[in-house]
Amino acid sequence: MGNHSTVTTFLLLGFSSFPELQTLLFVVILLSHVSILLANASIMVAIKLNHSLHTPMYFFLFSLSISETFTSMVILPRMLVDLISESKAISLPECATQMFFFFGLAANNCFIMAAMSYDRYTAIHSPLHYHIFMTQKVCFQFIIASCVVGFLCSFAVTFTIFSLSFCDSNTIQHFFCDISPLVHLACDYTDHHAMIIFVFSAFVLVGSFVLIMISYVFIVFLIIKMPSAQGRHKAFSTCSSHLTVVSMHYGFPFFVYLIPKNSDSFREDMLMAVTYTVLTPLLNPIVYSLRNKEMQTALRKVLESVSKIIPCLIIKNRNI
Repeated sequence: MGNHSTVTTFLLLGFSSFPELQTLLFVVILLSHVSILLANASIMVAIKLNHSLHTPMYFFLFSLSISETFTSMVILPRMLVDLISESKAISLPECATQMFFFFGLAANNCFIMAAMSYDRYTAIHSPLHYHIFMTQKVCFQFIIASCVVGFLCSFAVTFTIFSLSFCDSNTIQHFFCDISPLVHLACDYTDHHAMIIFVFSAFVLVGSFVLIMISYVFIVFLIIKMPSAQGRHKAFSTCSSHLTVVSMHYGFPFFVYLIPKNSDSFREDMLMAVTYTVLTPLLNPIVYSLRNKEMQTALRKVLESVSKIIPCLIIKNRNI
């Protein structure tokens, strides 16, 4: 990639245009990052330790929590460093690596949520044969397929962008190596490159979203046919958390990655990017915790265990 480019270092300006807010932004992002890690870790520990949650639905939630955690770690630590350091430089290989892992993990999240919607359809359509259809092997296959397809799409987009020549400005009007700010720095960006990027972005976003919607169309028909109001309420409650997360996850990325942009819209895109790099990973575990009684019970048990362990450790350290 270096042979095609005269630029070897980029400058991530990010929120440099708001110098008076740097300290406040650092504190807010740091607290958000810690909260994301703790919230997702709590969900993973709760699922791992509670045998009643060893079901396909929570297996997918466990996988989504892992993927969301790594997604935030790809973006937020670098963002925090840039907020307090004078040097905003990022090398071309580092920029490519960040883009590859961010879009690979983000695509993985999309396909995991598609698998979760199919899981909900299977649970409502065939409750008696649910564990026959959704075996542990099938669940692993869904996760592996999500990961492989996600990172293949990410590789195609990343390779397309970093095979371009960056011979003009090296200033990225963003807080991470995103698609639009980078392609506008390229000298030889053509409609052919734009079509490749659009096709793979649409495949991930639109493709996974269509799969989710197909599952929920069938789910709605099944719920309507249920004779009892209690049964309909129970069936809908099992899907409400997932639907809430889907609506948060897809809203702003659709606008950012599927609508053509110009350089004047980079600041808007950057502000929207905060929603799916900071806000969405923070709200996902909260939504699943607040709207799911089983998860609330499991988290309460984890907190009770931790509250018992910490005093014992303090007493033990004092004795030592």
